[in-house]
Amino acid sequence: MASRVDLAKLAGLWALATGFGCQGPADTIAASVGDYDPAHPPTMRAISGSLAAVDPSLFHWKDTYYVFATGTGGSGLSLRSSKDLTTFQDEPPVFKTNPAWVDKSITGVKELWSPHVVAFGGTIHLYYAASTFSSNKSCIGHATTTDLSPGTPFVDQGSVICSNLTSVVDHFNAIDPAVILDGPDQTPWLVFGSYEEGIKLIALDATGARADTQMFSLAGRPDNGAIQAPFLYRWQDYYYLFVSFDACCNNATYPHTLRVGRSKDLKGPYIDREGKRMLDGGGTLMLASDSHFSAPGSNMIFEENHQRWNLYTAYNVDKAGAATLRIAPLYFDNDRWPVPVGP
Repeated sequence: MASRVDLAKLAGLWALATGFGCQGPADTIAASVGDYDPAHPPTMRAISGSLAAVDPSLFHWKDTYYVFATGTGGSGLSLRSSKDLTTFQDEPPVFKTNPAWVDKSITGVKELWSPHVVAFGGTIHLYYAASTFSSNKSCIGHATTTDLSPGTPFVDQGSVICSNLTSVVDHFNAIDPAVILDGPDQTPWLVFGSYEEGIKLIALDATGARADTQMFSLAGRPDNGAIQAPFLYRWQDYYYLFVSFDACCNNATYPHTLRVGRSKDLKGPYIDREGKRMLDGGGTLMLASDSHFSAPGSNMIFEENHQRWNLYTAYNVDKAGAATLRIAPLYFDNDRWPVPVGP
C-alpha cells in the first residue's frame, strides 16, 4: 500500500506533469521559440547494462527509473531499472502469466507488446497490446497500481479497446497504446494503431477506461505503407505526433524510420514540415538508420528536471542487429520542430 506522501505525489506532482512520464498543456522548459543551440549540438546519452528493450516506456518512481518494454520469454512485459538513468539492470517481468482475459479473447498470444506507463488520478496506469504477428485481431489491455516498489503487482483491469473480436470488421488495429494528459483537467486520451487505417485517438475516463464510443483518425498511409507506434507530446502551442514508418523488428535491415507532424488541436489535422497532412501519408523524417544503428522507432518522450529525453529502439549493426534502447535529448529549433539526434 502506498503512503499518503506517495499518493499525494501521484495526485499532485504528476497531475502537474513535471516529468514523471507525462506532459500537460503548459511547458516551462523553453522560451517562446526553440531551445536548440546549434553551437552546442546535443549528443546521445551514454547508457550501459541491460539495453535489449523493444518499444520502451520510461517511468520514474521514488529513487528508481523503470523501463517497461515488449515482453520476452513467453509471456508478460519485460522490465529494467536504473538509479541514474545511465546503467540498467533486468527486473522480473510484469505479469508472470498473461491476464486470463487475453487467452480467452485472442488465440496464440505469447509476449505482450508496446507498454506505456503513466500516472493520473492518484494511480499508475499500465497500457499494453495483446496480439499476434500479421493479425489485427488485437486488444489494448490496462492494469493499475499505486506503488512500483518490488513485489507490488499491477492489478488487471481488462481490455480498453479491441479490434476484430466479433463479426463486425474493424479497420483499425488495437495495439501500440500511448496516453497523453491534456488540458487544465489533465484529461487522459489514448492514441494507438498499427497498419490498417492508421493511427486513432479515443478519450479515457478518470479510471483509465474508455470514456465513450468516439474515435478520431490522426494519421495514415494511403499507399498501404506501414505506420505504427504513435506517441503524442505537447510543447508550447503544438501537439506533436510521432509515428514509425515501414516494417520493423528483429532485423537490422528493415527500413523502419521515426516521423513527426504537429497540430494546434489534439484531434488534428497533423501536418508535417512540408505541409502534408499525416492523414495523407505525411510525416517529417526524424530518425533513420546509420552505419551503426538501424531501423529506429517506437519512441516515447520523457520529461524531468527541465530536460526532455526521446527514448526509442534501434538495432545495433555492430552486435548482429541486437535490439537496443537508445536515449537522446530532445530539443526544438526556432521553427518549433524537434531536432533529430541519433540513431
